[in-house]
Amino acid sequence: MPALWIAHVKVNDAEAYARYAAGATEAIAAHGGVFVARGGAYLQLEGPERPRNVVARFPSMEAAEACYRSDAYQAALSHAKGAAERELVLVEIPD
Repeated sequence: MPALWIAHVKVNDAEAYARYAAGATEAIAAHGGVFVARGGAYLQLEGPERPRNVVARFPSMEAAEACYRSDAYQAALSHAKGAAERELVLVEIPD
């Protein structure tokens, strides 16, 4: 079953986060991920406000998790640490 990678982000250091985004984009694509939403307008209804919201669709939960655990993604993620407050969840899409 396909899965969604959903991230809610508040960027504190735009330069460092841009380095993360460049590497993450490559890692996500390499694992079959396709962006559905990346930034843009949003309406916060509950929970902490995170002005950057990203959704990527993967062919499976396993592919999404493999992306997250990959060396390429972890290298990119090192630029986000301290540069942003983030939540990330993987959600399987039932048929």
